[in-house]
Amino acid sequence: MSSTTTIQEPRQEAAGSRNVRIAKVVLNIGVGRSGEAIERARRVIEELVKQKASSRKAKKSIRDFGVHKGEPIGMMVTIRGKRAPEVLRLLLQGRENKIPSSAFDSYGNCSFGIKEHIEIPGVRYTPEIGIFGLNVSAVLERPGFRVSRRNRAAAKVGRSHRVGREEAMEYFKQNFNVEVY
Repeated sequence: MSSTTTIQEPRQEAAGSRNVRIAKVVLNIGVGRSGEAIERARRVIEELVKQKASSRKAKKSIRDFGVHKGEPIGMMVTIRGKRAPEVLRLLLQGRENKIPSSAFDSYGNCSFGIKEHIEIPGVRYTPEIGIFGLNVSAVLERPGFRVSRRNRAAAKVGRSHRVGREEAMEYFKQNFNVEVY
């Protein structure tokens, strides 16, 4: 028997395992009161993303504003999968593809607002609906983030595998031609 040592090749990561992708895009319209205004906000979101919106209820009563606990005061929708980049691209055009660096956090998330929904390309003003502003949040992740969300044997995602602020900015610059100022 000869005593030969085998040199192991450095372990390479699977192809594309460091790629950043969009996990979800969340649109939110906070109306502040229920009734007809909530229904108009629902129509705006549903026309914009062609997906059913859900209402958000007040957590507590605020007498001065006339808001009661449990009353719907906002509308929101979450877009995942292949439609998420398409919707995000459209919403970024409403911001003229410019986002401040303060819109990015250290966990790979980007949040920005659109003052009037009619700024989004393809959306026309309808007098019976009115004008609404909306908040947009995009969450970025890498393949493998499912381990933190799964029910069985959930685990933490290591710090080196998380998406950082600089990576998120670079992703938006490369994939959406966004100017970060």
